[in-house]
Amino acid sequence: MTLAPATHEPLPAGLLDAVAAESDQPVSPDFAPLVDALIQRFGESLDAVVLYGSCLHSAISLDEGIVDLYVVVDDYRKAYPERHLALFNAWLPPNVFYLEVPHQGKTLRAKYAVISTGDFEAGARWWFHSYIWARFAQPSRLLFARDNAVRQRLYAAMAHSVLTFLRSGVAALEAGSYSVEQLWTGCLLLTYAAELRAEKAGRANHLANANLTAFTCFTAAAHPLLADILEKQADGRYRCLTDPKTQRQALGRWRVRRWQGRVLSILRLAKATLTFANSVDYAAWKIERHTGVRVEVTPLLRRHPILWGLKVASRLIRRGVLR
Repeated sequence: MTLAPATHEPLPAGLLDAVAAESDQPVSPDFAPLVDALIQRFGESLDAVVLYGSCLHSAISLDEGIVDLYVVVDDYRKAYPERHLALFNAWLPPNVFYLEVPHQGKTLRAKYAVISTGDFEAGARWWFHSYIWARFAQPSRLLFARDNAVRQRLYAAMAHSVLTFLRSGVAALEAGSYSVEQLWTGCLLLTYAAELRAEKAGRANHLANANLTAFTCFTAAAHPLLADILEKQADGRYRCLTDPKTQRQALGRWRVRRWQGRVLSILRLAKATLTFANSVDYAAWKIERHTGVRVEVTPLLRRHPILWGLKVASRLIRRGVLR
C-alpha cells in the first residue's frame, strides 16, 4: 500500500498518556470469557486483545449484540495450524472470525479480526488507506496484553493513529475555526466514505459527541506535532490552516482512498466468506441494525455469497445504504 503522511518526530508523552488512560479504563467482567477463549485459541502467538466499536458506548447487554474485537498476534504462522489462513492474513490483513462463548446461561458473541503486531503498527502509521488508523484513533480498551512491552507498542500505535487520522483529515477541510466535535466529525466522514459502510446519516456526529472528552484530550495532546495545520485558539477551538492547494491535494488523496477502499472492502468481504461462519447473515444483520434496511438472505445468496453479494452491495450503494 502507498504510505500515508507520517511524522518522524517522537510521540508527545501527553498523547501516549491520553491513549493509555483510555485503553486502561475498566470494562464489564463479561468480556473475560471471550478473552479466555481467545487465549485458549491462539496460545503463545497471542500478543493482545483490543475492544473497539459500538460496545464501548452501547447500553445493550453483551448477550444481545456482537462484540467487536481485534486479536493481535506475534506471527501469523504461529497463530494458525492452517497454512492458508496464515497466507490470507499476511496477504490482506486482518482475517475475520466469529466466536460464541456460553456464560452463565447466556451466549456471548464476538466478531474478531486477527492482525499481527507489526501490521497493526504499520497500519496505524504508514498505510495510505484509513482502515486501521481511522478505527484506532478512536477510544478502545486493551483487554489483554502479553507483557508491558506489547502494551507500550500498542499504545504507541494508537497514538500514531490519532496523528495520522488528524493530519490526513484536517488537510482536506476548509480553512476556518472548528470545535473539536466539528473537527472529528469532518474527519470521520472522510474515513466513512473510504469504505463500504452501512451507517445512518449523523453517525459521525454521534460518535464525535459520544467521545468528545477523549477527542478533546487527544487533539490537545497531538497538537504539538500538528501545529503546521492546526492552530489552537484560546476558546478551545482550532483554526484549520489549510490553503486551497493543500486542500485540493488532500481531497485528491481521499478520492483515491475511496476507490481503494471499495476494492479492499470487496476483497475482505470475499475473504470473510472463507473464515467467518454465517458471514452472510451477519452482514445482513449489521446493515439492518445500522440503517433499518432489511436485506433478504436468499438461498442463492447463501450458495454464492461472493458473486451474489456483490450484486446486493451494488444495489445498496445505488440506494445510498452503503456509502
